Amino acid sequence: MMKILVVDDEPDVKDLFQQRFRREIRNDEFQLAFANSGEEALTYLAGHSSEVILILSDINMPGMSGFELLRHIREEFSAPPPPVVMMITAYGDPVSEQHAVELGANDFLTKPLDFAVLKQKLRDLI
Repeated sequence: MMKILVVDDEPDVKDLFQQRFRREIRNDEFQLAFANSGEEALTYLAGHSSEVILILSDINMPGMSGFELLRHIREEFSAPPPPVVMMITAYGDPVSEQHAVELGANDFLTKPLDFAVLKQKLRDLI
């Protein structure tokens, strides 16, 4: 089972992911956890770092940005196996993508998310 931490400040993200991954959750393929901010994500990871395999993080959030969160993850949670981090943004610009890669992102997705593509990427990791 892959444990995924979804980090996004949008209030409807949790319901959307639970709806789109309903079958996979029921079949114990994926387990989802949610954080509404970078700070909340770091708190969650402090207690669950060995469980989380993948982190999906929005870039534009109030307070700590997804870029700052990514930097903290790579500095503080580097014990093997390090989590796979996919950054999500409404702006699919090459500068943001390059910055995410430089900070250690494994992938970069644009909103609105294509859940079929995301599911395939996740299955490729298993």
